[in-house]
Amino acid sequence: MAGVITASEPSWIAPSSGLSLRGFRKLITALRREGADPIRKGRPWSLPLEDRVLLVTAYWRTNLTLRQLAPLFGVSKSAADRIIDHLGPLLALRPRLRFRKDAVLIVDGTPVPTRDHTIAEQSKN
Repeated sequence: MAGVITASEPSWIAPSSGLSLRGFRKLITALRREGADPIRKGRPWSLPLEDRVLLVTAYWRTNLTLRQLAPLFGVSKSAADRIIDHLGPLLALRPRLRFRKDAVLIVDGTPVPTRDHTIAEQSKN
């Protein structure tokens, strides 16, 4: 389809993802190593992995709705949603399991108001 954003055109990568071409390729390599693009039974993705990653990064970077973003990549809004749901967690930061021995951790101690129903009258709602 003509006139769509694709990772095969390097000029789209930096404005859409905010990454350099080299950084984008390293990200793709890391995702392939983690198994983000396995060969499965059933219908294949309509976009290659590079274009799917570009779609997710453009979604996060531009704050466009799926209705606006999907035609830019030549897919339906349902397909764009499935792509974001599939790749989003793979691109998210993972929580650290271990910390340095001298690391300082900040614990949020914000008091959360609760209501003791044994003392106060129950709400009518």
